[in-house]
Order: sequence, then structure tokens, then C-alpha cells
Amino acid sequence: MASGFFAILDDISALMDDVAVTTKVAAGKTTGILGDDLAVNAEKATGFLSSRELPVLWAITKGSLLNKLIIVPVALLLSVFFPLAVKIALVLGGFYLAYEGVEKIIEYLFHRSKAVHPVINESEQNDTGAEKTKIRSAITTDFILSIEIVIIALGSVTGKSLLIQGITVSVVAVLATIGVYGIVALIVRMDDAGYHLIKRSNNKGFFSAVGVLLVKSLPVIIKLLSVVGTIALILVSGGIFAHNIEYLHHLLPGLPSTVRELMIGLVAGLITVALLKGTLKILAFFKK
Repeated sequence: MASGFFAILDDISALMDDVAVTTKVAAGKTTGILGDDLAVNAEKATGFLSSRELPVLWAITKGSLLNKLIIVPVALLLSVFFPLAVKIALVLGGFYLAYEGVEKIIEYLFHRSKAVHPVINESEQNDTGAEKTKIRSAITTDFILSIEIVIIALGSVTGKSLLIQGITVSVVAVLATIGVYGIVALIVRMDDAGYHLIKRSNNKGFFSAVGVLLVKSLPVIIKLLSVVGTIALILVSGGIFAHNIEYLHHLLPGLPSTVRELMIGLVAGLITVALLKGTLKILAFFKK
């Protein structure tokens, strides 16, 4: 009986060792997409009243965890029984990300008078549900990025047992959510931390200077993240197309992969925007 118990402990220990190794590998391979995920979600989590930033971020975080709770088991099942569906889902998600990125560029270039990410005041929250709309948008984008994270992590443990694959991908998914949204929370609360330092130091000395720096840095960081997040959306979409469509994978081999993926994402986004806008105009025409 005792020997059987210790044998089980040995098996569990060996399993945990395997999971630790595979998780490290999977986390390393998802680093790039996690950087994009951070930029995109930091940009999407801003633009709210200060009192609403953390509640909104918590709502998005819960949505992100729910996304991964859905994606991980579905991805594992599809990878076993219908691997083609994983590619189809990735490509469709790529079109969504490309659309979001290109639409932001079009809004900036041609509709700059309309604030792309205005601060949502309380009356807008109560009257139009703008806050809920932005949360839904952030969770939808997170869903696509989460698919990419899960698929990359899953691809790094191909050949392992289904149990190791499931645990590894689940651990990476949870760590990704906690890591990304933890950093986002720190970013969006920079100004509050700065004001606190200024107040505690009576607006004098080193800590006051640090507080002023934090307050002044936040708008710059937010603008930078807005730009980086938009580029990240297009790059991720281009990467999805390049890695999952054979023709695009071999297109323009002389170009650096980043430039090629950016071009592919831009073209896909322009096509998607044109198709959607054209469809909406046709529907509006027939409604008259």
C-alpha cells in the first residue's frame, strides 16, 4: 500500500516536471503575442473616468478568463478531432484584428475631429452604455488574441500526452491573463500613484518629482500604446495569415517577415473594411 502511494507521488512529480518544462517553452514562444496583447489591451482599457478604470479593467479581465475557459478545451478537442477548424478560426480572427487595426487608422486620418477614444463621462455611461460597449469590444479583441496565444502554446507541446497539453496550455493562459492585465492595471493607475506621491511629499523633493513624472508620463504612454496597439493588431493578423495560408507564407520572401506581415495585415484590413462598409451602404440603400 505504502509503495503504491509513493509510486503515485513519483508519477505526479514526474508530471509536474514535464509540465514545468513545457510551460517554460510555451511561455517563451508566446512572448511576442503577449507583448502585442499588452499593447492592445492597455490602449483599450483607457479613456474612462478615473473612478471607473479598475472596475472596467476587472470586467475585461473576467471576460478574458472566460474567453480562455472556452478556448482551451475547444482548442484541445479540435486539435485532436478536427485540426482544420483551428486554422479556420485563426484566419477568421485574423480578419477581425485586421479590420480593427485598419479602421483605427482610417478614423485617425479622415475623422480626427471625432475623438477616437474619448473619456466616457457618467451621463454617457448611463444614457448610451458606452462603457459596456467598449468593454465588449475589448473582450472580443481579447478573444481573438487568446485564440492565438492558446494555439501557439498548444503547438509547442505537440506530441505530448493530452493531459500535459491541457495543463500546459491552461497554465500559460492563466499566467498570460494575470500578467497582461496586471501590467495594464499598473499603467492606468500611474497618475493616481503620482498624485499620491506629490501629496505625501507636500510637492517638494525627490518623491514629488517622481510623482510629477508619473502624472506627465501617463498621457504620453497612452498615446504610444494606442499607436503600438494599432500596429500590433495589424501585425498579429498578418502573422496569422502568413503562418496559416500557404500562398501568403511564401509571398515576397525577400522582405523581412515583420514588413511582410504588416503589409498582409494592412491589405486584409482594407479589404475587410471596404466589404463591410459596402455591405452596410447596400443594406441602407434597399431599406429606403
